[in-house]
Amino acid sequence: MNITPVKSVVFLAVFTLLISATGLQAADKVSLTGTAMCAKCALHETDKCQTVLQVQSADGKTENYYFTSKMDHAKFCKGKTEDVTVTGTISEKDGKKFITPETVTTK
Repeated sequence: MNITPVKSVVFLAVFTLLISATGLQAADKVSLTGTAMCAKCALHETDKCQTVLQVQSADGKTENYYFTSKMDHAKFCKGKTEDVTVTGTISEKDGKKFITPETVTTK
């Protein structure tokens, strides 16, 4: 099969369009600092324990970011821990914000 420069450019453009359309782009890492707690034990929002990071937005609203993993959950269950910084990627589903944590640090 003979691949010409024009075919290569067309293939690359179609591939890029498909990646963008399916949402497989690499998400940007962010760092958020707030108060970590359990969505079940502290907030009474879920049936199972799940870590939530509450962050104050620029307009003063409290935003909840639900962890997508159980990373460090034992530290935050049954209480609230302030000054927690989480670095990871943000996503949103059904109006809820989620963070996939890579690092979690407390002061």
